[in-house]
Amino acid sequence: MVAPMHRRRFLGLLGASLALAAARPARAATADYDFWFTRLMYDSGDWDVDQRMPANVITSLIEYTKLRVDPKEHVLALADPRMLQAPFCYLSGHKLVEFNPDERRNFERYVRSGGFVFVDDCNHDIDGLFAKSFEAEMAAIFGPRALQKLPPRHPIYSSFFRFDGPPATGFELNGWGDDLVHDYLKGITVDGRLGVLYSNKDYGCEWDYDWRNKRWLAEDNTKFAVNIVMYALTA
Repeated sequence: MVAPMHRRRFLGLLGASLALAAARPARAATADYDFWFTRLMYDSGDWDVDQRMPANVITSLIEYTKLRVDPKEHVLALADPRMLQAPFCYLSGHKLVEFNPDERRNFERYVRSGGFVFVDDCNHDIDGLFAKSFEAEMAAIFGPRALQKLPPRHPIYSSFFRFDGPPATGFELNGWGDDLVHDYLKGITVDGRLGVLYSNKDYGCEWDYDWRNKRWLAEDNTKFAVNIVMYALTA
């Protein structure tokens, strides 16, 4: 069995401190698991993308790790206080990101309280609408210099499997989006730990395929997803 999860304990204490009846069902439903995949809905843009991706990530976590993994994807509104108890959150889209006050408050509280959000730009485009609007939101919440490039030796690249920086995606290599292969990821660090991981590489689309096709891959491309989750739980 894996070691106790630092972030989970922290978020559990946060959830226990919330006198919100709405939070109790989510906590009870996930009490038997070390990890559950939480996708965040937001009012602007298109949050419901890459619908097969979570199942592939969940399958890899079950295959490679000893985590007790909830086999179902959980979808919660960013404005819902229950998201504050999630060990890991995923947010993506192609279009505008413009948080309403409740969404902005929960996002900031979650990250500053020990949460982890993986944000992936489906456009693979540093000048696209999703990228510009999401980065503007982060600047408004955390400050204009909060998003920084991660160094190639960041612990997320060795948290389970070992990578020399972020693996490229087929969409980059085939010239999708801005026709660049991004050799970096960005993040927001709070109190010495990564709270927001931000990608323009379109990992969501890279991992969005029928699970039966995984056997045709020369290398399992979801291994980096395992690294992201393991870092989120243990850092």
